[in-house]
Amino acid sequence: MPHFTVVPVEDSATSNYDSLEGINWVDYRDTGQGGHPGHLDTVSSDGHGNHKEDSPFLSSADADRKTDFYDRNLALFEEELDIRPKVSSLLSRLVNYTNITQGAREHEEAENTEMSLRKSPNMGTLMGVYLPCLQNIFGVILFLRLTWIVGTAGIIQSFLIVLMCCSCTMLTAMSMSAIATNGVVPAGGAYFMISRSLGAEFGGAVGICFYLGTTFAAAMYILGAIEIFLKYLVPQAAIFHASDHHGGDSAILNNMRVYGTICLSLMAVVVFVGVKYVNKLASLFLACVIISIVSIYAGAIKSVFQPPDFSICMLGNRTLVRDQFDVCSKTVLEGNVTVPSQLWRNFCSSGNMSSPQCDDYFNQNNVTEIQGIPGLASGIIRDNMWGDYLEKGQILEKAGLPSVDVHGAVESVGLYVSADIATSFTLLVGIFFPSATGIMAGSNRSGDLKDAQKSIPIGTILAITTTTLVCILSWSPCPLLSCRFGDAVSKNLVVGTLSWPSPWVIVIGSFFSTVGAGLQSLTGAPRLLQAIAKDNIIPFLRVFGHGKANGEPTWALLLTGLIAELGILIASLDMVAPILSMFFLMCYLFVNLACAVQTLLRTPNWRPRFKYYHWALSFLGMSMCLALMFISSWYYAIVAMCIAGMIYKYIEYQGAEKEWGDGIRGLSLSAARYSLLRLEHGPPHTKNWRPQVLVLLKLDEDLHVKYPRLLTFVSQLKAGKGLTIVGSVIQGQFLDSYGETQASEQAVKNMMEIERVKGFCQVVVASKVREGIAHLIQSCGLGGMKHNTVVMGWPYGWRQSEDPRAWKTFIHTVRCTTAAHLALMVPKNVSFYPSNHERFTDGTIDVWWIVHDGGMLMLLPFLLKQHKVWRKCKMRIFTVAQMDDNSIQMKKDLATFLYQLRIEAEVEVVEMTQMSSPAFKHAQLENLH
Repeated sequence: MPHFTVVPVEDSATSNYDSLEGINWVDYRDTGQGGHPGHLDTVSSDGHGNHKEDSPFLSSADADRKTDFYDRNLALFEEELDIRPKVSSLLSRLVNYTNITQGAREHEEAENTEMSLRKSPNMGTLMGVYLPCLQNIFGVILFLRLTWIVGTAGIIQSFLIVLMCCSCTMLTAMSMSAIATNGVVPAGGAYFMISRSLGAEFGGAVGICFYLGTTFAAAMYILGAIEIFLKYLVPQAAIFHASDHHGGDSAILNNMRVYGTICLSLMAVVVFVGVKYVNKLASLFLACVIISIVSIYAGAIKSVFQPPDFSICMLGNRTLVRDQFDVCSKTVLEGNVTVPSQLWRNFCSSGNMSSPQCDDYFNQNNVTEIQGIPGLASGIIRDNMWGDYLEKGQILEKAGLPSVDVHGAVESVGLYVSADIATSFTLLVGIFFPSATGIMAGSNRSGDLKDAQKSIPIGTILAITTTTLVCILSWSPCPLLSCRFGDAVSKNLVVGTLSWPSPWVIVIGSFFSTVGAGLQSLTGAPRLLQAIAKDNIIPFLRVFGHGKANGEPTWALLLTGLIAELGILIASLDMVAPILSMFFLMCYLFVNLACAVQTLLRTPNWRPRFKYYHWALSFLGMSMCLALMFISSWYYAIVAMCIAGMIYKYIEYQGAEKEWGDGIRGLSLSAARYSLLRLEHGPPHTKNWRPQVLVLLKLDEDLHVKYPRLLTFVSQLKAGKGLTIVGSVIQGQFLDSYGETQASEQAVKNMMEIERVKGFCQVVVASKVREGIAHLIQSCGLGGMKHNTVVMGWPYGWRQSEDPRAWKTFIHTVRCTTAAHLALMVPKNVSFYPSNHERFTDGTIDVWWIVHDGGMLMLLPFLLKQHKVWRKCKMRIFTVAQMDDNSIQMKKDLATFLYQLRIEAEVEVVEMTQMSSPAFKHAQLENLH
């Protein structure tokens, strides 16, 4: 029984063993004699305890002499000794294999340089993935907006918001884990995953979206840090102040713009000076996040048994701004005298209690004081179960408190806690989603991990689980959570009222953690842009691939700072958050799509170590991303999709030269295979008929196309959108003419590109030209995608040919075409046909109709008229009437027939007289001879 060994087939395009990614082992050879395959290498000892490799073709003496051949002993044949590497060298390359260089030669040199300077990876799951993800996920939204979201939407709808966003990121994390464990993911993270999975077009579009999302995230973190600084840390630092309560918003926005620009400039300088300083500070910022979260949990647990003393002052059922007065009472006792309080003086214009001129609502409602955090036993969870969405300017009211509903003075509105923006479920989704982002932090650090394929899935999924639980369990049972800036608790950070041992732990910790997240985003965004620019798929971004001598992206940092400044100028955290949500959701959408496509295609190189994924989960995650985009902000979603679509079309128009073996090509292959198999079920219907053309080209002695206008004519028939195959024949033997065949194919393809003919090229070698033409007519096409029309030039030189039987080539082609039941088009004087740049302002296309042609003679001029060259030409149909025919009736019938065919043409009937009868013509020919 013969034994077989699997031998790799060498290919010039994959000689660097990139083909191992797809395991292209395809050749099986019999080792003969029924024995086992010979060993490639053997090991012997040098007598000193050291092992050395012996070549199967070289003696040990050659090895001792260290000849040039000794280090290259992976040869299967002796003549390959000088080109095959040794086994140890090959294994070293395979172990250090990375998919960075697939289709991107420029990355190879950069990677070699970086590898020489880079320390060995030593980060584990905790420090390399889990904690960085926590730092990126926890941030400004958790500290500044989560309690407001819960208080506005209620516990049920808030739980739904968290569930939707975290489910979306969890499904995306599963898809990302599958892609990340299918190969090495370098700097650029999501961009590299998507571009290598879905192609350069999708990769570039989503890479730009991810870059914009990261850049706007830096702006959001900076705005959050400035809000903490001006609202809770140093309110006295505000430059602009409101003259009245109506101008408060503009003053706040102007302060945010000024301080945000200063903070952005300082951060950009730090990043420019050196990323190493950012990395050194990362541990400090991460510690601030952890301490803040622990403080929230400790305070939440303590509040169950001992609620903190945070009193809220209420007038009727309306919430009062607490920093406008000192005592929550209308009067105070000074000695033995009752005097008006500061609160009374705020609502009354007269300081005399005997004749007050007070606000009507103030007069008819009592002032009460309630506990801000009454504890779980008070039943406050039941009160906060349902949401209370407010319009802008609407006063925050507490249901259940007695109140006399009367109109108060307009001047008193600023004394109540009111909504500064209109709220809705969709708005809150867009604001909350950024707190669920940051799941790519682990995959972006894969080069620094000991075992990236193990750490990325575990660390990312644990981080999402942890943050989800923290978001849910840190909801404070407080009735005034819908107060965004802590106006009801003396301008304190609302979540800080829960913290233990002091609210300053949360305030200071949240400030530094937000600054750290901003620095990380401002550091990562330029590197992502640099990675996109180095791939050179978007030419106008090429300049951003350059940087300092150490590789730091200087120009990319400058552009990132300018874009982030646009977010700073918006100055509203609640308006910036939905913008970056769109870009991140676009990125997550395509991560899920990439995983689903690769899973459904079952390509050989799709072998992720992470097994807990499924194409249905990826499609669910993709659907959730799309739904969240339109739920949070439909107009932002359309803008983000338009940006991605324009970038995609731009890369496609420019012609992406990168070939990464992406899934879209695999999807195209699967779709083509499915369509071809569908076409095999039966012959095409006449409604689906279109000219599928085989063009027979003739090449001259220099292998140039002799009649290029033949391709011009075919390109003008492109309105049929049918198959086009351009074939040519070279006379000779295939083994001797292989190089000539390749050159001929390239020449034909170049001419097809010039004439804008989209189709396929096939050059065959045959001992006789007419035999090659017969082969083309028989074998071109595949399955249902076969040609039904042959186009060939009119023979001109057969009279002058040295071969007296040259005319038979044309006749043989006509007969082969007829035998194959194909249509034949023979353009005469094709060199005088119009080019694609010419225009006919008038003229006619005359058709001498043959009834038995099946209507093709009418269809071809119609297709020609779809082209801009022939568009203004008129069409005339000529038919011949014999002597006993009714020519008038024939013209009416033909006109009716053309009307039914929906073809506009003039009809001409040519009457045949006796002088033009066949008998008369035959007699004339006899006389001539």
